[in-house]
Amino acid sequence: MPSYETLADVLEQLGGIDPRRVRASPAPGRATEKDLLALLNRGNRLYELVDGVLVEKVMGLMESAVAIELGRHVGNFVDANDLGMVAGADGTLRLMPKLVRIPDVSFISWAQLPRHEYPSEPIPDLYPDLAVEVLSEANTEEEMERRLQDYFLSGTRLVWLVDPEARAVWVYTSSDDWVMRKEGDTLDGGDVLPGFALPLKDLFARVPRTKPRRGGNGTRPAPRKRPRR
Repeated sequence: MPSYETLADVLEQLGGIDPRRVRASPAPGRATEKDLLALLNRGNRLYELVDGVLVEKVMGLMESAVAIELGRHVGNFVDANDLGMVAGADGTLRLMPKLVRIPDVSFISWAQLPRHEYPSEPIPDLYPDLAVEVLSEANTEEEMERRLQDYFLSGTRLVWLVDPEARAVWVYTSSDDWVMRKEGDTLDGGDVLPGFALPLKDLFARVPRTKPRRGGNGTRPAPRKRPRR
């Protein structure tokens, strides 16, 4: 676990996020899964546990709607082909010791659940075969880089970073290998969900058209580093 001397050390390790997203109690570096569950049971905010730090996960209504819509398509495909389970934006997963993430959408194959039953533990020791993250104004580029590394180190095979503002999806098969799919393209499931296909114009059909203020240039996703006001 990293050693923290100042709040700046904590924020740097977490990807330069807004300090208002970091829970001060328990002290950063000392939080446990028990603390996380106590916080989540209050039900008003979502938190993740990262290196002993409780970090709020922030998502706006539009981002949540996009995640639900994408999760619906993935869930229908997974059910039709009996491939595994799909969880939403409050599905906690223990990727590693002292690291609990909550993807906006996660697909977990039956290979991890040989009895074909949902896990009963509140924080199961599982990783998403597919993790979906919908970018919001609160995210930083460094935060998403850290998140990608966490997923792939835990065993994840596919990550979709969805940017509603740019109307694009960055498809990662490792933290360094990616392609960008634009609104006129079709998103496929690769080796993780073979046969899955979703025209992105359908996913973004109800997203207001605005001039992208972050990324969108076909290089790498670059979420705005300004915190949500």
